[in-house]
Amino acid sequence: MLNELVEKNRSVRRFAEDNPVNKEDLLDLIKLARLTPSAANKQPLKYFIYTKAEQEKVMPHLKWAGYITDWDGPEAGERPTGFIMIVGDKNIATNYWADPGIAIQTIMLGAVEKGLRGCIMGALNKEGLRKDLAIDDQYEILYVLALGHPAEEIKLEPCEEGNIKYWRDEENVHHVPKRSLSELILN
Repeated sequence: MLNELVEKNRSVRRFAEDNPVNKEDLLDLIKLARLTPSAANKQPLKYFIYTKAEQEKVMPHLKWAGYITDWDGPEAGERPTGFIMIVGDKNIATNYWADPGIAIQTIMLGAVEKGLRGCIMGALNKEGLRKDLAIDDQYEILYVLALGHPAEEIKLEPCEEGNIKYWRDEENVHHVPKRSLSELILN
């Protein structure tokens, strides 16, 4: 079962906007993240939850699909409708170690289990988000998870000649090259 969740957990960038994510599902995902391990058990991560109502405040600050240079991101009708902003509480810690990665993977696997998909956004206009969403300076903006019901097909492909760049074909299928196991295991 975990293998299936991991395989389905792809970076989706086009969503069925007419089927919005509900706040309860976002809260359920935060409940999962709350239970994850934390360095020194400090638990410095905090979360802001946004739904379709705040979409116009969040979307302009996200940078989408760096390898697909002729695409500026999802158009109206295919935008995400749920967002989880992960921040670090600087009053608790200033180094978050592996905590964000653990929490993000847990949230994303939980999203897949709910029939949702998402994209982990690290390329952000953090100051724009801070201003438009009134985020206090106490919180370091780390990531935004853009979530929704998927509206694109993604296929995993063998990595050929070291080329790891994802791409879309003429039918808009998103292809993601993955390195082979023999390339990853060094001994």
